[in-house]
Formats: sequence, structure tokens, C-alpha cells
Amino acid sequence: MPKRILVVDDEQIIRESINYVLTKENYEVSEAENGKIAYEKLLESPFDLVITDLEMPEMKGVELLEKIRDLSVQTSTMVVTAYGSLDTAISALRSGASDYILKPVEFDELLIKVKRLFEIKDLLTENQIMRNELQRNTDDLKIVGKSRQIKKVFDVIKSVADTESTVLITGRSGTGKELVARALHFTSKRKNHPFIVVNCGAISDNLIESELFGHKKGAFTGAVSDKDGFMKAANGGTLFLDEIGEMPLNLQVKLLRAIQEKEYTPVGTTTSLPVNVRFIASTNKDLNEEVKEGNFREDLFYRINVIEIKLPSLRDRQEDIPLIANHFVDKYRKEMNKPIKGISEEAMRILINHEWKGEVRELENVIERSLIFCDGEYIEKKDLPESFVDEDGAFSFSLSGSLEDSVKKYERDIIMNALESNQFNKEKTADDLKVGLSTLYRKLKELNIKL
Repeated sequence: MPKRILVVDDEQIIRESINYVLTKENYEVSEAENGKIAYEKLLESPFDLVITDLEMPEMKGVELLEKIRDLSVQTSTMVVTAYGSLDTAISALRSGASDYILKPVEFDELLIKVKRLFEIKDLLTENQIMRNELQRNTDDLKIVGKSRQIKKVFDVIKSVADTESTVLITGRSGTGKELVARALHFTSKRKNHPFIVVNCGAISDNLIESELFGHKKGAFTGAVSDKDGFMKAANGGTLFLDEIGEMPLNLQVKLLRAIQEKEYTPVGTTTSLPVNVRFIASTNKDLNEEVKEGNFREDLFYRINVIEIKLPSLRDRQEDIPLIANHFVDKYRKEMNKPIKGISEEAMRILINHEWKGEVRELENVIERSLIFCDGEYIEKKDLPESFVDEDGAFSFSLSGSLEDSVKKYERDIIMNALESNQFNKEKTADDLKVGLSTLYRKLKELNIKL
């Protein structure tokens, strides 16, 4: 549905010109020649934005702004004024106007400001919807489990949620780091303010600074207008820096300053802007190793690692797998409207014994897929992915060649799986396999595993 805009000005040529320009951009535009007529139109039907002159007969623009504020908090306002009346425009902004534009109206500037205003409004609306959804359905925010490891996570969340301390959430991909970040935000005093997620690994190096801090018009090729960044969008709330280990080194020093000084500098300007943000970061990397290898700043590491929440792997809390699996069954049977009661004992045994390389995210995907194919009251083994396990619920193994060759192949597969699960960290792999590091190196050489 197109945005509805009401243009209010006693000069017909200005009204019609603005109408023409906005209509070409697919906005639905109406006109009013003074504040009184504009207010009558607003009483008849709602508008997303009112663009109004300040000096008009019948009812002046400032009075109209006050009436709009009392009538509907959903209607944004923009004032049009001459350069000599700039003080009046500033007063209008203090009275609740969202923005202003000077006469003679530059239509490119007008379009940029209108577009930016709606983008910010949509962002705030999305955050409000998200907050309402989370308040209506706390299961969406639920971290499931009863194991000692996950209870420790619950305790830390409870202790630090309402503080201003920076938190670093560590764990393998798929363990639920963003869920923990959301739990920290929505149980804190900032819960009614934005929760903004920045995936540091999903934004190209040459754009991430602009996306994070914003930029001024002309700061670089393609910067055709001013742009607010994620930092400003998160003001008053929480900024979640997902996979912070992927952040370029040149940007890390600027982030450090933002965290320490509570201020940042948009690209293309020398003016620092204050920001009131709580920082939460996550990583699936070993940042200690990244610091040693020169890929991550040591001072930033210590600054974000005030509190660390380490998320356990599913292999370390197998007793939680039935609870998590049934949680996802309950979630997806409601979405799919299927009368499925749960998971059979055989299928559950397979789920418990499976090596979850993708952690909780993989388990959720498997349950969703299984519900799609399930045609009975319970998810059975036949509903699980074919490549999951063999009929006995153990990992498949077939004899190939001599016994010695088959054993070596099986041993090689086990070591490779462990290495991949640990991002090829040999110390962690040796620990998981319950062998010494020297033994692992010897096996790598024997089995011709080259890394």
C-alpha cells in the first residue's frame, strides 16, 4: 500500500509541484490550501506524512502541528519554511515535527528526506512489532534446556541483563548466540528501545563502516545523500555485533572508541556524535588465537570481553536434546496445523546419538523437515533425513578392502569430522578425541591428512 502524504501550503504552485514530484515516486498525495482544511482532511482519513508550510491563513502551521500531535502519533510531519524563518522551523522541530525543508524547495532533497523519514519510521514500527510479538509469545525467546551447562548460561543472563556491561557470547555456529543476545536485551531496562543486529561477516569491508556509523553526502562515490547508520538506529537500545571476529582491523579501532567514549564519527565528517547504546558481541572464533595471529585488536578484545557467555555444544548437553526437539515440534505443528503429538522413542534415540555439526540450528531444521513428511501422530525414523544414520541408529560403516585399510579409512573420517567441528583447531580436536596433541599429529602424518 502506498504511503499517504498531505501537502499543505497557501501557494498553489508549491502544492501542485510537490504533489507532482511525490506522485511520480508512487506516493498517494492530497492537497490543502491552509491548516484548517488540512485538519478537516485528517479527521476524515489518516495520513502517513503531512508536509506543511508554517505561515498560512486560517490556521498557521505550528497550530496544525499541535493538532496533529494530539490527533495521531502515527502521522509524521515535515515543515516547509523560508531561510529567514529558520528559527521558526527549529521551534517546530521542538514541537514534534520530524524534519524541515527550506524554500525554494529542492525536489531531490525533498524526496531524499521523505524516503529517509519513512525508512526510519518503518524501522521503528518493525521494532515495535517485534517487541509486541515477543511479549505475546515468550516461547520465541525461550532458551530450552535443563543441563548443568545451560543452567549456568541462564544464571549469567539473569545476573548481567540489567547492567550496562559489554557482553561477548561465544560458541559454535548454530548454538543460539543471537537468542542469548535477545534474552539479554528483552530482560533489561532497554527492552522498550531498539535491538539492532549487525552481521559483521555479511557486509563487505568497504561498506561496513558506512553501515555501522553512517555517512555524509559526498563522503565517497555513491554517497548521494546523508545516511544514518546502525549505531544511530540502536540509540537508547542494544547493538548486537554478530560474528565480530570478521570485522576488519581498520574498523576495530573506531568501534573501540565508540564503546569507550560513547561517541562515533560518521564517514565524511569530523564531528563526533554521542550515542547511548549497550554493546553485545558474538563470535564462533577463538578470539585469543585471533589476537595472537594479529587478526583482532587486543584492546578491543578486552573491552568487549567484560562478561563472557560461553554457549555449550549439543554434544556437551545431550540430555537437552529431547527438550529442544519437542520444543521445535510444538512450534512447527502449530505453524503447520498438524496433529502431531511428538517423537517416537526410536527417532528420539537417533536424534540423541546424532553428531550435530550445525548445533541447535541444524536440529530445528531437521524437526521442521520431519514434520512436513510425517503422516502419523509421531515423528518416526522414516521421517528423518535418509542420510542421517543407518537402521540401527549408529553411524554407517562399511568394509572396504582389507580390515587394516577399512579401519584406517574409518579412523581418518573420525579425525576429519572432529577437525571440521573445531574449525581445524588441533588442540580442541585432540581434547575432543581424548588423545594427546602429539598423538594427533602422529595420526595426521600416518593417515596422510594434510591441513
